[in-house]
Amino acid sequence: MSMKEFNALDGALLIDKTAGPTSHDIVDTVRQCYRIKKVGHCGTLDPAATGLLVLLLGRATKLSEKLMADDKVYVGSIKLGETTNTYDAEGEIGETKLVPDLALEALQVAANAFLGDQMQLPPMVSAIKIDGTPLHKLARKGVEVERRKRFIHLYKFLISAYEPPYAWFKVACTKGTYVRSLAHDLGQALGCGAHLAGLRRTISGRFKVSAATRLEELPALSPDDLAKRVVPILQLSASAES
Repeated sequence: MSMKEFNALDGALLIDKTAGPTSHDIVDTVRQCYRIKKVGHCGTLDPAATGLLVLLLGRATKLSEKLMADDKVYVGSIKLGETTNTYDAEGEIGETKLVPDLALEALQVAANAFLGDQMQLPPMVSAIKIDGTPLHKLARKGVEVERRKRFIHLYKFLISAYEPPYAWFKVACTKGTYVRSLAHDLGQALGCGAHLAGLRRTISGRFKVSAATRLEELPALSPDDLAKRVVPILQLSASAES
């Protein structure tokens, strides 16, 4: 296909998401601001999470499945001693336990146990659908259902700093990894419980958040300005096939 077959807005737009809006909110914002019929994304970020959201515009939405399979990198923080029903700071506190006297090295040893291949149980508050209904809708009704564990791989789980009860981390992982579940599972392994306190996605495949457009910049961009920030579809196609 030649470039003449595509317009300037067929491609990927990198957004640096702020805390608050859902990934779908941002898709709607771009669709409405620039009157683009087809807009999708390559991997949801929770409303409280920030960082890289890869949007696909126009004909590039056909590449969604291939690009969504890319590995991801996150940084964030975990609060030890408290569990929540959502596994993150947005949920209701469940158990509260005393945090043991831990050194950074001991935390890293515990984190290392999660490296490699594993089967991860998704949280109830998630977008995964059971019989067509998202789990988070069932969770809001107080319904808990059996979930299937999903295969994931962790390349890196680095504990970069620790100031009780907070631990800061960096995770490199395959698609479909729930970092909230990872935080919860680490707390269970330590015996004191934990939940995800903050999360930021920095890398998705070959894309980095440093190259992304801040969400608050969007309303001021003309279609021509936006087009200059779009990664062309032919470039995306070459990346997906490599």
